[in-house]
Amino acid sequence: MARPDPKVAQMPKVRYFSGQDLPLEMHKVRIIQKLTLLPIEERLRAIEEAGYNTFLLQNKDVFLDMLTDSGVNAMSDRQQAAMLVADDAYAGSATFTRLHEKLREIFGMEYFLPAHQGRAAEHILAKTYVRPGLTVPMNYHFTTTKAHIVELGGEVLEFIVPEGLSVTAIDPFKGNFDVAALHQLVADRGAGSVAFVRMEAGTNLIGGQPFSLENLRHVRAACLKYGFTLVLDASLLADNLHFIKVREPAAAGMSIREITRAMADACDIVYFSARKLGFGRGGGICVRDEAAYKRMRGLVPMYEGFLTYGGMSVREMEAITVGLEETMDEDMINQGPQFIEHIVSELDGHGVPVVKPAGGLGAHVDAMRFIDHVPQNEYPAAALAGAIYIASGVRGMERGTMSEQRDPDGSEPLAHMELVRLAVPRRVFTLSQVNYAVDRVRWLHANRRLIGGLRWREEPEILRFFYGRLEPLGDWADQLVAKFRADFGDSL
Repeated sequence: MARPDPKVAQMPKVRYFSGQDLPLEMHKVRIIQKLTLLPIEERLRAIEEAGYNTFLLQNKDVFLDMLTDSGVNAMSDRQQAAMLVADDAYAGSATFTRLHEKLREIFGMEYFLPAHQGRAAEHILAKTYVRPGLTVPMNYHFTTTKAHIVELGGEVLEFIVPEGLSVTAIDPFKGNFDVAALHQLVADRGAGSVAFVRMEAGTNLIGGQPFSLENLRHVRAACLKYGFTLVLDASLLADNLHFIKVREPAAAGMSIREITRAMADACDIVYFSARKLGFGRGGGICVRDEAAYKRMRGLVPMYEGFLTYGGMSVREMEAITVGLEETMDEDMINQGPQFIEHIVSELDGHGVPVVKPAGGLGAHVDAMRFIDHVPQNEYPAAALAGAIYIASGVRGMERGTMSEQRDPDGSEPLAHMELVRLAVPRRVFTLSQVNYAVDRVRWLHANRRLIGGLRWREEPEILRFFYGRLEPLGDWADQLVAKFRADFGDSL
């Protein structure tokens, strides 16, 4: 029998004698943080004070924080140790040099502009490339990305493949870009109408769905044909790398490092939030072309900080350097997707509507099917996120119409999907905690007819989902509490 090639990374596989299919963490816990699970009456009070906006909950009132994976992933022992050797120099820091060299090694791009987080990188890109009347075609938008582009008079065009907007379509790469739509855009408006083309790894707002390496290369070919700059948002790169490795046959024999370089080689610019990629708090822009680098360079000291720190703490930069290297380890990047797949499988097996196949970032519950009696203009995803918190103390995030913003005429576009994201920060939760969350969502689904809609109490004009406040239509939250007590007695 032929032996496996030692140069090709082999996928780890652990089978259980019991026949169960459970994720197995390839790490151990060495530092813990105490959690508090409030009684349901206190959870109701907390969500009322937060205006049914989970962003406004106080963390002391949260049991499992599944709001996001941004800046809340667990650092490794090596990351924390690296923070002790940080060079505090304002300019020319050795810490920056180490981070720059690691990024050059992984992505193969010569130039790097640091920024304090991903949306700061988006701001610099938009200020450099977007002008009124220009378009930015992308597989799908992210909230802050779209806000920066629209603020400067640009237009976001979403060229996601049709499967991407179906919560039930079983397709391994629902984040793929519709290349034919890009060709049609050029035919209709001309190549001069495009500021740049953006690909988002692990499309956040449609369930953390990945794109394939093959699709990225097709987008690259179209960009070369028309002279477009191809920009990769690599914030959720780790999840996308895992899915390419396990779902794309042509990449099965490639290491994670080789897949990463192949993705970067297809792009002109790679930007990222290190709150997700690298497990620190920062971000930046990797650039292949010197002229493009120089176009953006001046905006860093203007908005972020000097060119060798860009608003980041040098201690975080040291941790990010180690975290980037750890991202090349399949044992590290597969833990999140495996936990998410477990949640999705458990919920789906009990009839709870979820986005399938399981993607990255978190498990995504389909609010439009979960509470199909609540109309979309009553913000079903926000209502369900509030109900999940009341029932469990678990803080998820609304990803639906509340996360959009009104058109200039005051009308409200309805989102393609109404999702509640139960994010799974890397290396944070245990399997028993995850199973608790599954149990409470199952109970809520059995009592879903009790859940009602929401209306605005305070609606900001920009990025309203971050700090707007809503209120329930009717007394459905009180009814939910009463049913919980009837079913669970004095249980938390």
